[in-house]
Amino acid sequence: MKNNFIIILVFMIFGSVTAQNYKFGKVSKEEIEEQFYPQDSTADAAYLYKFRKTYYNYNNNSGFEIVNEVHIRMKLYTTEGFGYATFKLPYVTPESGQSEKISGVKAYTYNIDEKGKMNEDKLSKNDVFDEKVSKFRHIKNVTMPNLKEGSVIEFKYTMTSPFIDYVDDLQFQHGIPVKKIQYTIETPEWLVFTKKNKGYYYVKPIETARNGSITFRTKVRTKNNYTTSRGAPGGGNTTSTSYENTKQNLAYNISSYEAENIPALKDNEPFVGSVRSYRGGVKYEMTGTRYPNSRLKNYSTTWNNVAKEIYKSSNFGGELSKTNYFKNDLDALLAGVTSEVEKMAKVFQFVKSNVKWNGYNGKYTDQGVKKAYEDHTGNAAEINLMLTAMLREAGLNANPVLVSSKGNGVPLFPTIKGFNYVISSVQFSDNSQVLLDATEPFSMPNVLPKRDLNWNGRVVTENGESSWVKLAASEHATTENMVMVKVSDDFMVNGFIRTKYDNLKALDFRKSKNHIKDEELRAKYEENNNIEVEDFKIVNQDVLNKVIIRNVKFSSEDLVEGIGNKLYIEPSLFLTKRTNPFKLEDRKFPVDFATVWRDVNKVTIQIPKGYRVETLPEPLAIALPDNLGVFKYQVVIGGNKIKTVSILEFNAAMIPPKYYTFLKDFYGQVVQKESEKIVLVKI
Repeated sequence: MKNNFIIILVFMIFGSVTAQNYKFGKVSKEEIEEQFYPQDSTADAAYLYKFRKTYYNYNNNSGFEIVNEVHIRMKLYTTEGFGYATFKLPYVTPESGQSEKISGVKAYTYNIDEKGKMNEDKLSKNDVFDEKVSKFRHIKNVTMPNLKEGSVIEFKYTMTSPFIDYVDDLQFQHGIPVKKIQYTIETPEWLVFTKKNKGYYYVKPIETARNGSITFRTKVRTKNNYTTSRGAPGGGNTTSTSYENTKQNLAYNISSYEAENIPALKDNEPFVGSVRSYRGGVKYEMTGTRYPNSRLKNYSTTWNNVAKEIYKSSNFGGELSKTNYFKNDLDALLAGVTSEVEKMAKVFQFVKSNVKWNGYNGKYTDQGVKKAYEDHTGNAAEINLMLTAMLREAGLNANPVLVSSKGNGVPLFPTIKGFNYVISSVQFSDNSQVLLDATEPFSMPNVLPKRDLNWNGRVVTENGESSWVKLAASEHATTENMVMVKVSDDFMVNGFIRTKYDNLKALDFRKSKNHIKDEELRAKYEENNNIEVEDFKIVNQDVLNKVIIRNVKFSSEDLVEGIGNKLYIEPSLFLTKRTNPFKLEDRKFPVDFATVWRDVNKVTIQIPKGYRVETLPEPLAIALPDNLGVFKYQVVIGGNKIKTVSILEFNAAMIPPKYYTFLKDFYGQVVQKESEKIVLVKI
């Protein structure tokens, strides 16, 4: 018995020595000396510990406030991981009322010096700076000092907010692995929250409750009568002030989340709308209130309730009712215009040209539509609510459309917080409908920027009705190349290529290239395609209702390979797809193309004199399941010319994960086929 006790004691002592200490400041030398993350040797950094405690305080002067206490410990294995060592803490300072506050910021960087001694560098005031990003929004930027490969950093702060209906989402999973998380969310029973899991990593909460109380302090004013010194009536009145305390019992609901060794979900493949949406976590939303002696008040139990709740806000529906600030300009703009389509086009172009987007999303206005109109700049809500109001004033059936932008997730259940953006819609008398986003200068009716293309939007009418509308484009974004080349006796290729961009491809081209000089575009085109450009011209860059056309006259000595008496040429020349972008064994999240799209290449190669065709690639036609995509490829001889037609088309903007293996194999066949060469032999 005595021996057993000694063994147990030894294990207890050993366990206490080796157990990880997550108390702030208790970083171990072993953590700093660790060379790589044990479960993922490719990780550039890892969260060793993530702690968050969210709870509510009651203040007699201001009521409830929500408090977030955060503690992070992180390991940096490589210099590529240094980007994780900059923290951005957003907070709001409204025009009136209480502001959010960040306090108790404390941080250290821990390193081992040449003598094997552990050193710590404390965060200084110079490492923290405040950034004003809009009228009411700020970001406190924290950059950790003295970062090195192997550093361990530790950071903690407290955020206090008067916005009690907003509990920040919990994030379990990141682009780097997480060794341990401990989250606790404590909410008073008077505030009703729903919790929805998101992503592909689930942590089951432990649900408990505790009893508590709040003491309300009430000011009481008492009027007192007094008489004359001899007791005669009519002396007068005095008022005294006292305070009464009232105790109110209430329960608190507690959700505790704890997990270890959470794998990273990396953003290391193309065509990802927002990998954050697929990383495991929990979304909190306040859906109602249940105060003492009051009935339950629901906020977002149905989609119609959500729409009505948003519309009745003074920063949404209230802004739509304002018209005086633009009335004179609108009357002048539409003088003599009777066509619905022309009215829409004129108003749309007017707003795009006169009010610039400040880069901030929002379903609610920040400074208001009138101020945005006067300052010629505003957030997404200000610009598109202004657009909607002008279209209505022009006599059109226009309504705002609530959107969850790319990166904000998909609102799968009735949620106010799920929408963070707004665009506009117009329904014409023939029942056709167009969607408009005036934040993007190069957008067109029904050609929305990629940030908008996130499943469905919610159209909200003046009478409170709402319905879903598909945001994805119905017409393919197209790139069409037409190439004609000749091969000289010394195997130099001279040719001409005409490229057309339409729909979203045209928008993206204008957005990424219209601000760049032609000389730079020409040099980049040469570099990307390994050719020499003799003439370069782009047509319709600023004519939004026409396709963009790029004409290039070029030459190259690298497109034909001569071996012995044979020539080898890739049929699509420098348009050949040589790499399969899909390399993972398995993908947990969809392939997000943003839109349906089509690439068409038509290449004509004149057979050089003294040569004949020995072999041509065989034709190929393949398809993905459920008509998600097709690839058609054919190389034929016509007289003294070889003609190649390649069509790659995707008929779905998003390919679900269950089709990833098919897509990977499909694209692999595309690459393999296009890499096959024409063989010419000397006669």
